[in-house]
Amino acid sequence: MPALPVTLKDIQSAAAAINGAVVRTPTRHSRTLSAIAGCEVWLKFENRQFTASFKERGALNFLLSLNADQRKRGVAAMSAGNHAQGVAYHAGRLSIPATIVMPVSTPFNKVKHTRDFGADVILEGRDLTEASAVAHRLAAERGLTFIHPYDDSKVIAGQGTLALEMLEDVPQLECLMVPVGGGGLISGVAIAAKAIKPGIEIFGAETELYPAMAESLHGQPQAEKPSAQTIAEGIAVKRPGKLTTEIAKALVNDILLVGEAEIEHALVMILEIEKTVIEGAAAAAFAALLADPARFKGKKVGVVISGGNIDMRLLSNVILRELTREGRILTLELAIEDRPGMLAQVAQLVGEAGGNILEVSHNRMMSGISAKSATLILVIEARDSAHGVQIREKLAAAGFRLV
Repeated sequence: MPALPVTLKDIQSAAAAINGAVVRTPTRHSRTLSAIAGCEVWLKFENRQFTASFKERGALNFLLSLNADQRKRGVAAMSAGNHAQGVAYHAGRLSIPATIVMPVSTPFNKVKHTRDFGADVILEGRDLTEASAVAHRLAAERGLTFIHPYDDSKVIAGQGTLALEMLEDVPQLECLMVPVGGGGLISGVAIAAKAIKPGIEIFGAETELYPAMAESLHGQPQAEKPSAQTIAEGIAVKRPGKLTTEIAKALVNDILLVGEAEIEHALVMILEIEKTVIEGAAAAAFAALLADPARFKGKKVGVVISGGNIDMRLLSNVILRELTREGRILTLELAIEDRPGMLAQVAQLVGEAGGNILEVSHNRMMSGISAKSATLILVIEARDSAHGVQIREKLAAAGFRLV
């Protein structure tokens, strides 16, 4: 194996440099998630960093390496949010001016937090590739030092520090599951973990919409793909880094791909079971674990919860979508007679069946039904899908036709 651009010593030096300025986040065993996944699951809660993401580690390690002139001139970065916040927060702490370019699709909460940390935020570009071009141009024009979000040895070393903590806390871990975008996190984690415990397996998780690292590892051609909307915008990277790809090919066992619905399901599961808010990119790691249970059956697996920066509106939408998938929220459309008392009769039947009506709407304007009829649309909360069937059956038994 060729010499890698980052070593265990580099990661240990980074850990000493950032010690006290970033949170040493906990690694906790989850009995319930272990039972669901069929393996022993430990979660590394990087969402408990001050900026709610692991990105602080690499950003701070890079900033601490700057000389006095570079600090005075300032830094530039491009990011979908978490790297931006990590750079902005620690640059502010160190009195280093920061200019951050973010894609126009970046969630509002990430933009706001980055600005609140004192950075000059520029929204430009449809994705990270376009934002990167703008950030590089500004860095050249203004004499700023560019901080790459993943393809940099100092950044990679900083991210790897979380693996030192995981194996110190839980040395018996046999596998690590890591979200993958550009590859900075999994590169640092793989170098640290493999150096400490050579037999440990390293797996990555990518969204199916952005499978760049998986394609690289499997030797597949990387055709240019159009930008796509994903809940895991933190790992929506079209091309991984050169350094990170080199490291991943040498040390990573495999990259697993997961769909949007699987990511949403994992996010809501961790929210409901662990009572912790995570973002889509972080949920991808646990989603990948659930997607291939046979591979991890009975193993001791550390899952990196990489961040918790999710827009509250998006989170509420994801929760409602998952409740609908699980049959805990159902929408029913009934054909009814348009006369007094019909709504009360329907509501009584739903109540007797134990359902909770959330929304009601009438439609009297449909041309395909009698003028003496109406369509009643109900959004109902049920205990589960079986309970939803019971509610439907009770309405049908009372003579109501479900459209």
